[in-house]
Amino acid sequence: MTVIRADVLGYCMGVRRAVDLAERAVAAGGTVLSLGPLIHNAVALMELEQRGLSVVPADALAAVPRNSTVVIRAHGVPPAVPQALSERSCTVVDATCPFVMRSQKIAVRFSEDGWTVILAGQKNHGEVIGIAGYAGERFILVQNRAEAALLPPGGDGERAVLLAQSTFPAEEFRGIADVVKKKYAVLRVIDTLCAATYDRQESLKRLCPLVDGVLVIGGKLSANTAQLFATAQLCCRYAALIETAAEIPPVFFSLETVGLSAGASTPDSVIDAVERRLQSTVA
Repeated sequence: MTVIRADVLGYCMGVRRAVDLAERAVAAGGTVLSLGPLIHNAVALMELEQRGLSVVPADALAAVPRNSTVVIRAHGVPPAVPQALSERSCTVVDATCPFVMRSQKIAVRFSEDGWTVILAGQKNHGEVIGIAGYAGERFILVQNRAEAALLPPGGDGERAVLLAQSTFPAEEFRGIADVVKKKYAVLRVIDTLCAATYDRQESLKRLCPLVDGVLVIGGKLSANTAQLFATAQLCCRYAALIETAAEIPPVFFSLETVGLSAGASTPDSVIDAVERRLQSTVA
C-alpha cells in the first residue's frame, strides 16, 4: 500500500500555539485548567489532561479554584470571562488563536462606533460566543443564506459590518454577503476566515485525484475537520472521518493508495499512528 499525505494537514499555527502555552503552564506547576476544551481534538485533550491540565465547563466560572492558572482556549471567550477570573485572583494564560483575536478586535471596534456586527457562524460555537461578547448588544448571528434572507432591512443610516467565524465555509460566507448587501445601505464585509482552513481544503482537493480513498483525521466536534470530510466525500469513492488509527474502516486496508488529510486540531502523533497502521500487514 502507498500512503500519501496532503501537503498541508494537522496542527495549524493557532492550535499549536495554544497547546504549547498549555504545556508550559502545566510545567510551571500548580492548578492549571481550561474553561471548556482547549481545542477540538479528544486525543490531544487526553494527553494534556494526563500532563495535568484539567477541563471545566465553559460556563462554570464558579467552579474555578481561586489562585489557579486558567488557559483561555483557542476559540476565545467573551471579555467578561478574563475579568471574572482576575477577580478570583487567577493567572490567565490567553491562548486565543490570533485569527480569532483579530475578529474580536474588529467586533468591539465597530460596535463601539455604532455599527451592527453580523457574524456568519455556527450557533453555540465557542468562537461565536466569544465574538458575540465583544460585539455586545449590536450582534446578529446568521448561520446560512436562508437566515440572512430573513434579516429585516437596516434602518435609515444604519451601518453594518459582516464577519465570519474563522472556520466557516467560504462559499457560504460569500453567499451570505450577497444577501446582506441588499439589506443595508452601508455594509462592510471583512473576510475573517482562517487561512489554515482554506489551505487544508485546497490541499485535500489536490490529493484526491491521486488516491483511491481518503482518511480525514480529526475531532468529531471540529468544524474544519467536518468540512474536510464533506469535501473528501464529494471527491473520493472511499472517504472516512476518524479520530484514531483504531477507527480505520477495514476497506481501506485493501486499497492500493490511501490519502491522509487532517484537521487543524489534529496532533502529528495521531497522523503518524494512522499511517503506521495502514502500512501494517494485519487489518
